[in-house]
Amino acid sequence: MAASKKPVAVYLEVGAKKTFACTLDWPGWCRAGKGEDDALEALAAYAERYRGVAKTAGLDFAYQPDTVQFDVVERVPGSATTDFGAPGEVPKADAARLTPTQATRLASLVDAAWKTLDRVAKTAPAELRKGPRGGGRDRDKMLDHVNDAEVAYARKLGIKNVAHPTLRKEIAKVLAAARAAEPESEKGWPPRYAARRIAWHVLDHAWEMQDRSTP
Repeated sequence: MAASKKPVAVYLEVGAKKTFACTLDWPGWCRAGKGEDDALEALAAYAERYRGVAKTAGLDFAYQPDTVQFDVVERVPGSATTDFGAPGEVPKADAARLTPTQATRLASLVDAAWKTLDRVAKTAPAELRKGPRGGGRDRDKMLDHVNDAEVAYARKLGIKNVAHPTLRKEIAKVLAAARAAEPESEKGWPPRYAARRIAWHVLDHAWEMQDRSTP
């Protein structure tokens, strides 16, 4: 499935301190900045990194950091979660049913995000370089954090009482079978948003681990 060079559809989640720019059709390709322009610039800069994720999923990815264009199709108000550093709002665009092909594609990209994290973790040192303020989790604690978060994310998809290492398979199975836009429960997530949020969290930590593996 070849990727078109037409502008990439994105939505902006605008908080008081941070703005997230998230692509609608490429789960995990989502970055933040102090404002809209900064967020879109950061998103473009990560096109090259995301290319590897798409390749792992078996998808063509024609976008380049210096030439990619974005089409802002929606703006949603952010929240304290946005300003804390995580995308937390569901855009209206996610209120669309999934075809079997779309659902399979979403599941494959989420799986590719997991594989990216696993690949990075295999070569990362146990003790990672500290962040600019001397903080940040080391490798194993970061992996535990991602796993713990996925237990909560799974509940948003109606998955209960499934532990690692089978949890990811169950999440992928549910995403691949998803058709309706509505969440499974009142406080659940629509499948499109769930795939995007899960992939973002995994890749955000994979890329952080990668960056902090160097002296």
